Amino acid sequence: MRSDCNALQWISWFLSSKGNEYFCEVEEDYILDRFNLTGLNTEVANYSQALDLITDNLEDDDVQDELRGSLDVQARLLYGLIHARWIVTVRGLSKMLDKYKRADFGRCPRVFCQSQPLLPVGLTDVPYEKSVKLYCGRCEDIYSPKSSRHGSIDGAYFGTTFPHLMFLVYPHLIPPKANPSDPARGDGRAEDWAKGVRRRGSTREDEVVAEGAAEGLSTATAALKAERYRPKIFGFQVNEIAKLQRWQEAVRDKQIARLEELEYS
Repeated sequence: MRSDCNALQWISWFLSSKGNEYFCEVEEDYILDRFNLTGLNTEVANYSQALDLITDNLEDDDVQDELRGSLDVQARLLYGLIHARWIVTVRGLSKMLDKYKRADFGRCPRVFCQSQPLLPVGLTDVPYEKSVKLYCGRCEDIYSPKSSRHGSIDGAYFGTTFPHLMFLVYPHLIPPKANPSDPARGDGRAEDWAKGVRRRGSTREDEVVAEGAAEGLSTATAALKAERYRPKIFGFQVNEIAKLQRWQEAVRDKQIARLEELEYS
């Protein structure tokens, strides 16, 4: 069907295309097991033909002329949704682990994260809603990819669970949080750490506060509007991270209260 991939299987062609470096190869046995694809037929138009295209079982004669343009789009969607399921399996996690060790997804821009490798994550499991983000296991924040090609990838192709399940399965990979001015050390330098850790790179919190200031809102009010990223596994918040975030939010509330006192005094 596609002249530029006659010598390649569809999946090999897809993975070798520019902008698809985040994806790993889904094993054919996994794709051919229809149990693993349960429910995807309701999310992908022309599901059967898209699946045949991915598995190289589609003949040109089987495709109507008016479908040729959209079938490739549906095949990409189907492969992406299968990929999100595959990477939370044991074999899928292992393949993504290799990419993580090579830092294929980039490194955290924050200075105190010491070039921590990132992992792709979706903000929703529903396609066509949010693009992929990159999660840092050290600062536990998310970032947008540097490349516009990667920034246009649908976040549903990686899902909300993947990076947190990887750290759960491979706990030795969890990066240490301690550093010379880490607030977890309890040495009273939480404010210095909060300033220093953002010396490079901006987060969604920073952007919300900046937008609030531009709209004439007080810094405290803008900070209250900032949304935090909450790691979840299959919809449930990760226990240890949840405990840490409760402590972090208590510290933030104290800082906001101090800002309010300064702004209204």
